[in-house]
Amino acid sequence: MSRRPRLTVRARLTLLYTVLFAACGAVVVAVSYTLVARLGATVQGQGDGRTPSPSGTVSPSFAAQCRSEQLSAHPDRAILAKCASVVRLQSVRSLQQQGAQAQRDLTLSHLLQYSLITLSVVIALAAILGWIFAGRALRPVHLISAAARAASEHDLSARVAPTGPRDELRELAETFDEMLGRLQAAFEGQQRFIANASHELRTPLAVMRATVDVVLGNPGATPGELRGMAADIRAAVDHAEHLIGALLILARNQRGLTVREQVDLATAAEDVLDTAAVGDRRVHATLEPALISGDPVLAERLIANLVENAARYNRPAGEIWVGTGTMAGCSRLTVANTGPLISPADVDRIFQPFQRLTDRTSHDGSGLGLAIVASIAEIHGGTAAARPRDDGGLSVTVTIPSAGDQRRRQAGTRDAL
Repeated sequence: MSRRPRLTVRARLTLLYTVLFAACGAVVVAVSYTLVARLGATVQGQGDGRTPSPSGTVSPSFAAQCRSEQLSAHPDRAILAKCASVVRLQSVRSLQQQGAQAQRDLTLSHLLQYSLITLSVVIALAAILGWIFAGRALRPVHLISAAARAASEHDLSARVAPTGPRDELRELAETFDEMLGRLQAAFEGQQRFIANASHELRTPLAVMRATVDVVLGNPGATPGELRGMAADIRAAVDHAEHLIGALLILARNQRGLTVREQVDLATAAEDVLDTAAVGDRRVHATLEPALISGDPVLAERLIANLVENAARYNRPAGEIWVGTGTMAGCSRLTVANTGPLISPADVDRIFQPFQRLTDRTSHDGSGLGLAIVASIAEIHGGTAAARPRDDGGLSVTVTIPSAGDQRRRQAGTRDAL
């Protein structure tokens, strides 16, 4: 069954403009015609000095007098002359009224004819101009459609780049460009993430393959060499397992929070420090209540990653400072450590996945610890920031809205809706 063709938005807008203009024009013509017709009747009555008699005859008494004089044997000539004059006057008036009526009817007919012709021409012109201006008004929509068709997973560089007056359509086009920019950044970040993850996962696999190949290439391998191979493979498996777990956490965080409970960062930090493997580093803890609303498991993972990062990238017998507290309606967690001097330019990229600072490449690590910290802080409505310490090392501060402040914001959002 063939589908009935549908009118485009441009055609519907043009038709709407034309119909509205035709309706308004018809009203103007009807009102003008009625006013001119009434004005003509009023002027004709005022020109006669009285209301026109529909019969155009004299009074019955005067007519009877005229007939009696005409039948009389001795008529009065003066009366007969008066009767003839009145008859002539009535004939002239009747002719004048008929001429005026004919002129009025002709004028109204011409007025209606010319008005309808003019209205038809103007309606056609309105339709043409409506089609042109509707096309210009809808041009941003066509540009958006073209950009959407040109966009693909491999190329999101197409933009609308709207011009013209700042109206709703231009705002829509600019919003679409911003959306394409965010999508492009997300796709590029995803591609980098996949490439880096693939590279990181290939490393332990390559270690395991090389270890197995070396042992298999030596027929006389001793039990000690076999145990050494097993230990190397176990270490590579642990590294791969740790990396996969970190990737899963990042993937789950993209869905947002699934658990929301009241968590005290100070208590969570105490639990983490009780079991953290910091080696010979000295830990200085200043823990004050810092309540947030979120996932307690993720909160502990955030703190554990920061402490583990501070211990791994530290100098021997170095120091670690852990502090929690509340300031300006936000709960804050700060973890700082001693270590090598770090450039401020390098600090900006440490929260990106698989990014390691130059001085830290010698250490084992997946490059996802601080990326997970930033991700957990973000889904809790907070931020993570880092700055290099003047005497070496790094200070990382996580700021998350306090539990009470979060509830007030959520209540305000519900009231606004």
